[in-house]
Amino acid sequence: MRKQDCFYLGKIAKKFSFKGEVLLYLDTDEPEIYENLESVFVEINKSLVPFFILKSQLHKGKFLRIRFEDIENEEDADRIIGCEAYLPLSMLPKLEGTQFYFHEVIGFDVLDTRLGNIGKITGINDSGAQAIFEIEKNGTEILVPLIDEFIIALDRTNKTITLETPEGLVDLYLG
Repeated sequence: MRKQDCFYLGKIAKKFSFKGEVLLYLDTDEPEIYENLESVFVEINKSLVPFFILKSQLHKGKFLRIRFEDIENEEDADRIIGCEAYLPLSMLPKLEGTQFYFHEVIGFDVLDTRLGNIGKITGINDSGAQAIFEIEKNGTEILVPLIDEFIIALDRTNKTITLETPEGLVDLYLG
């Protein structure tokens, strides 16, 4: 499994028992969706390795207490503490309306309610406090804050997203 075909589920935070159980911190708003997983991919030495789950249950909200196959004791568990866990993109719950996953809208055309087509989404930068659409139009990069109020419509079939940006924001780049 390639990392680009997966999404980040969380990090194996700490050991839970002397029998090799671990706590996986779930980086999600809906941890209950992931309570009955059969397996996860754990990144070890830059490779994704499948780990099969014997049993799991939610623990204190955002943690999943897991007993993995072949992790029999504390020593085994120590080897995976701090490792990141991933799942295939196909396991992401489907979103409706104007909700979307960042990877899902890459390549979408951006339609502005005033200016028409302002380019294609080449990426979403979420490294700062505010996520930003990175849009490319004829070699010019346009940066638009990803703010819910700006998003008017999302058309997955035609791969377009319609934004209503404040007057002057996009004009700064195109003017």
